[in-house]
Amino acid sequence: MGLSDNLKGVILAVASSAFIGSSFILKKKGLKRGGASGIRAGVGGYTYLLEPLWWAGMITMIMGEIANFVAYIYAPAVLVTPLGALSIIVSACLAHFLLNERIQKMGIVGCVSCIVGSVVIVIHAPQEHTPSSVQDIWTLATQPAFLVYVVATLSAVLALVLHFEPHYGQTNILVYLGICSLMGSLTVVSIKAIGIAIKLTLDGMSQIAYPQTWFFLTVAVICVITQLIYLNKALDTFNATLVSPVYYVMFTTFTIIASVIMFKDWSGQNAGSIASEICGLITVLSGTIILHVTREQEPPPPPVGTVTWFINGDSLKSPEEEHLITHHRLDEYYEP
Repeated sequence: MGLSDNLKGVILAVASSAFIGSSFILKKKGLKRGGASGIRAGVGGYTYLLEPLWWAGMITMIMGEIANFVAYIYAPAVLVTPLGALSIIVSACLAHFLLNERIQKMGIVGCVSCIVGSVVIVIHAPQEHTPSSVQDIWTLATQPAFLVYVVATLSAVLALVLHFEPHYGQTNILVYLGICSLMGSLTVVSIKAIGIAIKLTLDGMSQIAYPQTWFFLTVAVICVITQLIYLNKALDTFNATLVSPVYYVMFTTFTIIASVIMFKDWSGQNAGSIASEICGLITVLSGTIILHVTREQEPPPPPVGTVTWFINGDSLKSPEEEHLITHHRLDEYYEP
């Protein structure tokens, strides 16, 4: 007896969460090793591109995203989307054992709050009306309300990049993840348009000739590259146990806002469903605050010019932390 479509979707969604959660840890370890041998990503370096672990993390993340995309083909979004929160648990558990990033008791409560709030939002989310062509999405994307959202989003991203990043990027996790999440909400719209174009093309109705298809593809590429750059900076600067859930929460929040504005999701809902979604969002934000308050502080990176090396591949030490034999030149003691 074969597997049902829903079960296939669940298996793919769980596999996706495992891949994505693991990718955070692999990329974090790659970033640490790259930062030890060159300039850290958090201050503009790209040495991590030479690290196999970072590329393993990238491949793992791509596999997870592909599995997640295919999961939506077999199962409804109301079933697949909540399972994305499992990546938070996977990332936190692996960081606890592999990166020695300890999970505080209240941190666990924060993670649970984030997951519960996200599940509540998804359960009460309205049914989405899938556009039948790229042109239909273009019509939705060019409506005044969504254009205002796009302008506000791009303005916020520019403000974060040009003003807040130089001053607060190394101390406030919301700067890097805010950029990732805001751009991510635009990525979702573009990826959806591309997915519809691919599906229609495979069904015999080619969408390649439409300029809107290429426009959405260009936007998606730009947004994804921007997300990767600033996600790398966040992982290199902050605790992975914190980055994973906060990024998930912020990305989900901005995606919901973009969807409500563009697709008018709340127009056919009753007050009870809308109130439930708002309560779910408040629960998510509360979990984020708990994570901020209880997170374990990472030691600051060694200053420029400090001699550092790896012991057993991971433990970063400086000369002050080890009992060393000091070598003096002979002429320092010889008096003619």
